[in-house]
Amino acid sequence: MTTPVHSQASPDPIAGIGLILALGVTQVAGYGALYYAFAVLAPEITKSFGWAPEWTYGGFALGLLAGGFAAPLAGRLIDIYGTRRMMSIGCVLASLSLFALSKAEGLISYYAAMIALEVVSTLVLYDAAFTALTQAHGANARRAISKLTLIGGFASTLFWPLTTALLAEADWRAIYQIYAMGYLLLALPLHALLLPRSLSMHAAKPSRPTDATAAGGYLAGASRRRAFVLLAVAFSLQGFVVSAMSVHMLTLLQGFGFSAALAVTFGALVGPSQVTGRLIEMLFGTNVPPVTTAWVSGALMPLGFVLLVFGGGTAAFAGLFAIAYGVSMGLSSIVRGTVPLQLFGPAGYGAMLGKLSAPGLAIRAAAPLAFAVMMERAGLSASAAVLVALSGVAALALLLLARAATTEG
Repeated sequence: MTTPVHSQASPDPIAGIGLILALGVTQVAGYGALYYAFAVLAPEITKSFGWAPEWTYGGFALGLLAGGFAAPLAGRLIDIYGTRRMMSIGCVLASLSLFALSKAEGLISYYAAMIALEVVSTLVLYDAAFTALTQAHGANARRAISKLTLIGGFASTLFWPLTTALLAEADWRAIYQIYAMGYLLLALPLHALLLPRSLSMHAAKPSRPTDATAAGGYLAGASRRRAFVLLAVAFSLQGFVVSAMSVHMLTLLQGFGFSAALAVTFGALVGPSQVTGRLIEMLFGTNVPPVTTAWVSGALMPLGFVLLVFGGGTAAFAGLFAIAYGVSMGLSSIVRGTVPLQLFGPAGYGAMLGKLSAPGLAIRAAAPLAFAVMMERAGLSASAAVLVALSGVAALALLLLARAATTEG
């Protein structure tokens, strides 16, 4: 295998706010074009092909599954060759995939384009961006990651209305072509010019010590394996809940007796709550260990569902659910980047994120369909109880992780 290139160059000033802003722009554009636009365009895609909606969403789910399998390899490539090279290649491939999707003429070409799109997205979205910040800042990347997720939180806020407005003037194929060209012209120069030129010494290939902690206080051996399992379980279960709710939140709220208008109002609270949670963490969470932020954010999710389930259809409790759920989602994006950095260190960071993301991406792919079947066959109460249970187990795993990290630290 190719040996990673390392340098001990003095810190580049670009690695400060300029790098964060550049990645923030490309993350908003990337998530907007590669992910959020689909929610608006899916009905038009279905109508265009004349098939059942399940085929449209099935292609998206299959793409997410393929992306889950590709994530570990993407992480290793980023560790070996650096984020500048791989994210630049990734944005070219992502743009080509968007264009291929716009030209799909049947089931096979549609599914092939969706799979390609989700696979190459592992080279350009959050995991890759977190690795870029870690390659620039080493173990001190936490604050930069928090700032990046604060910017990235505006992707859906911008792209849902933008895509809706474009849909009034053009069809879904033209919109994906516009996004393909726009993303390429925007992201390629930023990735090629502003990302770290080479890997820092912090990104070196990790050693395999047998002690409980490695040099620098990072976990190793059995402690490292236990922490990895707990994180993978938490991220995977939360991924199922978030993926299911991204499609079925309005249906769930209406099932609890709220009108469509009220359900939309509560759903609209989630986005601002995400950004608020990230802002609070960035301003006041500097001295709080990332593992503490992790279990607090994890606990907010089942708490929100409990408020909804036992709120008796009360609007106030539904609003509190949306806020708690949104803050939990906002903090979990930060946790995904900062906890592995705290526990495992910057060495091999990209590959580690890929391995942690893989099971979660696969589970996310199945979640919307699985939850739909669950609501149809088991009913609303039982389905909501499953969400409480899954998010509760995830929170427990994060709490055990935090306790173990505190004991071993």
